[in-house]
Amino acid sequence: MTRTLDALRRGFWKGVGTSRLFRQICPLILPPIDRLVSRCTGGRWMPSSMALSTVLLHTTDRHGRPRNTPLATAQVGQDRFLVMGTNFGRPRHPAWSQDLLRQPAAFVTWHGQTVSVHARQLTAEELHAARPSVLAAVPVFDDYAATSGRDIRVFLITPAHDAHPTQPLPVTWTRPRR
Repeated sequence: MTRTLDALRRGFWKGVGTSRLFRQICPLILPPIDRLVSRCTGGRWMPSSMALSTVLLHTTDRHGRPRNTPLATAQVGQDRFLVMGTNFGRPRHPAWSQDLLRQPAAFVTWHGQTVSVHARQLTAEELHAARPSVLAAVPVFDDYAATSGRDIRVFLITPAHDAHPTQPLPVTWTRPRR
């Protein structure tokens, strides 16, 4: 049964996820709806999670303001995730990826639990090794990479206690409301 559902999900993304209409409308509609539903369900659910495994990433922008972004993810291990900066195949890198490059300390909400995390961009070799996980999570990754004309940033998200303990959390961060 799981194989059938995975095949249906991949087929959906190959058909719908690559359409021009989807890429124009969904970036405007899906993230705000995901954030609202996540807030209403205490971070336990987002509509995007019906089609993709999804986390809510909490970063701070360059001015210190909180930014909450729903992201497609691949869970690798018990408490580690890969997040991909596909930005729906658009030519610019998503703002949250720039936030993580500037300040890798962040928070992630997954199934109602918010945890402190550390992000690190994968090297080309690591991305090659993680490719099966990336394609399983986002079947249109290659299409988005080709359409965007850029190297898509992929980050490994790990619990903060497993990361670099010398890097403090940003002082401007305020914990997301529930």
